[in-house]
Amino acid sequence: MALGETYDLTGKRVFVAGHRGLVGSAIVRRLAREDCDVLTAPRRALDLTEQAATREWFIQQRPDAVFLAAAKVGGIGAHEQAPADFLYENLMIEANVMEAAHRSGVGKLLFLGSSCIYPKHADQPLREDALMTGPLDPIHEGYATAKIAGLRLAQAYRKQHGRDFISAMPTNLYGPGDNFGPTTSHVLPALIRKSHEAKLAGEAGMEIWGTGSARREFLHVDDLADACVFLMREYSDDRLINVGFGEDIAILDLVRLVNDVVGYTGEIVHDRSKPDGTPRKLMDSSRLNALGWRPSIGLREGIAQTYEWFVQELETGRIRDLS
Repeated sequence: MALGETYDLTGKRVFVAGHRGLVGSAIVRRLAREDCDVLTAPRRALDLTEQAATREWFIQQRPDAVFLAAAKVGGIGAHEQAPADFLYENLMIEANVMEAAHRSGVGKLLFLGSSCIYPKHADQPLREDALMTGPLDPIHEGYATAKIAGLRLAQAYRKQHGRDFISAMPTNLYGPGDNFGPTTSHVLPALIRKSHEAKLAGEAGMEIWGTGSARREFLHVDDLADACVFLMREYSDDRLINVGFGEDIAILDLVRLVNDVVGYTGEIVHDRSKPDGTPRKLMDSSRLNALGWRPSIGLREGIAQTYEWFVQELETGRIRDLS
């Protein structure tokens, strides 16, 4: 793909790796608006950590383009308890998929990383050139190391073999299909669940960690999916590119917003023995914005949509045990 040339998805066979996850399912929804043939493979049919099986699948299915959204993900507790799992499984997935894509002649591949690739104390907002300028957050080091290896691998295939492999780094994500488990979820779904349960139980107060002063950025997963399709079509460069919302919010204000959407009117109780975490985490998405893409789903609208999905899943029994 030469500079200024677009990659047309029309008539292409497009593999979404990780189609049942938060990001992959959103990409599948977004691709429904494109005139392409979407390929998926559930884990029981294809384990992407298995090299031979992955290569055979690519030979048989012959995808033209790949969205590499498959990954082992989890919250702080999971990262602390199983760093080897996060490092090993993510290394295997990205290495196997990229090598199979190269061998089978895939025309374009988009690798999805994570904002945790950036140094813990990097300047804010996080610019792409902050990569490898300082130590990583020790809690997420295994996962982050694997994601850094993935983007370096994409760059290496481009340099050595001329493959049009690109890498995008999204900020904190949320939306339908998110994980709402109390020990495995990220902050926004965890708050939605906590607020909902406090409302149902009629609790007078809802506890949060720390002062709530830390600031975080949140992007609706459907906006990310739209950005991914945009980048697949318009972007071809060995440099990673950030995908963010462009604004951050204090956790305390986020709690108030979630409670307002959920309809919980109890008091917010601070457990000041718990840490606030990194003071701020905001992505610099100016390069992507300059290409002509911006998010369209506001935070309140997105939280309301996500809460509606969560309640429907509870009511239909698809979410039975959140423990």
